[in-house]
Amino acid sequence: MRYGDLWMSSQIGWRNLWRNPRRTLIILTAIVVGIISMVVLSAFGRGMMEGMVKNSIDNLVGHLKIQDPQFRIDPAIDHRIDGAGRVIEEIADLLPEHSRVVPRLRLDGVMSTSREHTGIMIAGIEPEREIGTSFIGRPVYSGEPLAPEDHRGLLIGHGLLERLDLEVGKKVVLLSQDQTGEGRSKAFRIRGSYRTELRDTEKRYVFVNLKAFQGMVDAPDGVTEIAISFGQLNTYQSGDIENLVQSINLRLADEKLEARSWRQLLPAIAAYLEMFDVYMLIWFVVVFIAMGFGLANTVLMAVYERMREFGLQRALGMRSTGIIKTVMIEVLLLLLIGMAIADLSSLFLVKVLFKSGIDLGSFGAGIEMWGISRVVYPILSITDIVMANGVVITLGLLVGLYPALHAARFTPVETMRHL
Repeated sequence: MRYGDLWMSSQIGWRNLWRNPRRTLIILTAIVVGIISMVVLSAFGRGMMEGMVKNSIDNLVGHLKIQDPQFRIDPAIDHRIDGAGRVIEEIADLLPEHSRVVPRLRLDGVMSTSREHTGIMIAGIEPEREIGTSFIGRPVYSGEPLAPEDHRGLLIGHGLLERLDLEVGKKVVLLSQDQTGEGRSKAFRIRGSYRTELRDTEKRYVFVNLKAFQGMVDAPDGVTEIAISFGQLNTYQSGDIENLVQSINLRLADEKLEARSWRQLLPAIAAYLEMFDVYMLIWFVVVFIAMGFGLANTVLMAVYERMREFGLQRALGMRSTGIIKTVMIEVLLLLLIGMAIADLSSLFLVKVLFKSGIDLGSFGAGIEMWGISRVVYPILSITDIVMANGVVITLGLLVGLYPALHAARFTPVETMRHL
């Protein structure tokens, strides 16, 4: 088709669209609402996914973690790493710039108060290293943070503090086993409480200084994990770190230690991320099916209203392909207008209206089960916009082909019956 013919056909198609403005505006509204629902809900889904992954990585996981392979099967102090400093130096040249390396000693234990005993997870940390790496590096909720040289201080989750009816400043006793299986205990004083997106973590973890915990269980240089964080902003797009994991594993082969990426440590979340794009495509198709019926019905009504016009064009020698082209150009213009309005509206909703996030606090129990943040910040993806527009334009033209073929079958004799 020549450019002049295309321009003329577009002008004719534009005028035909506005023969019945009300009908055109109704179908445009359906297209706009359909595309906005696709793009905004996909942005909301990606925001939830980002929060889910970020919370999981911040929850003492990191982007990758080095451990004794047996520790995941039997989390006992027997399967610790002795000489964490040496291990860190050995892999330092493999790590990206600005990586944060955090050793921890994490063991099951019991916390005793004056009234009761409760099972907990005791984590020995170096507080200054946790900043920017995990949730415990953020400011405390109440009280004061754990000082590096405070060997009697303890941080407790706000949920556990409330459940045990404790207060900041109270003394508790922690009990855990050493490498001989004997119970070791030590008194600590609660310095402060922390909050995190995951309430279960608040009710389970207490934190003390690494040196204090090592001394308590008689493991002077022992840790159970070395977590590494790369500090990516978009954690769900943190890239393929499997090559780095393989390099570290080769380097540490003699140490009998194993590095695993967060995708390996969080297989359920990794599987969800891999299926997310498929879920979105299915959602786009479902939305379009509902929208497509309205589009096909509207165009078909317009075709029947112009039956005499099509019959006259056939009588004057226009081929059926010309009529199909005319109707398809009208459908294409309708889709392009709707897409332009919807894309701009989606951009406004995500970047302006929902900029401060969407509060899901009323669904607290459900979202915490999946590790989703209480406030979700939608993430607008070019891929989702292109995919949504691609689905609409492709399936829209296929739907529009039906009334176009129907119009092409009109004959001058048949249209005379409707005069």
